[in-house]
Amino acid sequence: MPSLKDLKNRIGSVKNTRKITKAMQMVAAAKLRRAQEAAEAARPYATRMNAVIAGLTGAAAGSDSAPRLLAGTGSEQRHLLVVLTSERGLAGGFNSSIVKIARYQADKLRAEGKDVAIITVGRKGREQMKRDYSDRFVKHVDMGEVKAIDYAIARDIADDILDRFEAGDFDVATLFYNRFQSVIAQIPTARQIIPAVLDEAETEIETETGGASNLYDYEPGEEAILAELLPRSIATQIFAALLENAASEQGARMTAMDNATRNAGDMIDRLTTQYNRSRQAAITTELIEIIAGAEAL
Repeated sequence: MPSLKDLKNRIGSVKNTRKITKAMQMVAAAKLRRAQEAAEAARPYATRMNAVIAGLTGAAAGSDSAPRLLAGTGSEQRHLLVVLTSERGLAGGFNSSIVKIARYQADKLRAEGKDVAIITVGRKGREQMKRDYSDRFVKHVDMGEVKAIDYAIARDIADDILDRFEAGDFDVATLFYNRFQSVIAQIPTARQIIPAVLDEAETEIETETGGASNLYDYEPGEEAILAELLPRSIATQIFAALLENAASEQGARMTAMDNATRNAGDMIDRLTTQYNRSRQAAITTELIEIIAGAEAL
């Protein structure tokens, strides 16, 4: 049974931990607002760009001159998985949920006899996947020195992916990240970015507006415009995913630190009760010894 001194030291330690978790919760709450606003501001642009591309692909998809980013290489043998995670932990299951769906996809592809290559963005994703997939890593993007997410970071990542695609290193590229829904809900998402896959919602947006091809006449043509828009679309999707991840990370950290603070408070109550009982037992024992000694005299 721990001594009174041990219990007192432990109570003090847990109180100090509660101060830290409370401070981290407040910091995450402050960062969450800015990150959420940035993620929500990027959504309409990314959605509209994909909707415009959806309108252009109707005429270009079946063409022999369709861009390779749209038509693909004609094979699905080689896959590139781009895993976006955070640099720091203490965010609940934020990183684990992303790695989980990336692992599932990698194992599924390997079971089918496909070749898998992995690019990690953020230290936590690399740490969790390196034990089983270290031989599959082709690049790691360190975000430790990045103070704020900007488009230049997404463009650099996109340029590297496009260079690898042009070099014939892979046939299909998939992006893994967490989409921010609320403080307590972040949705693990896998989105194929090469060749381009258009969501039904994006296609419906373009259909409701009459379709890009119906509203405008393009020069030099849909294929040439898609050749310019598709690389930008990939960078835009990566940028939007990074922003969604940043908001999801702060939301997950805020929730995790709130839970940790509550658990620390409960532990302090239990330890205080145990301390008081032990102290009362020690006092009672001392009184019994004094009374017994007095009676013996």
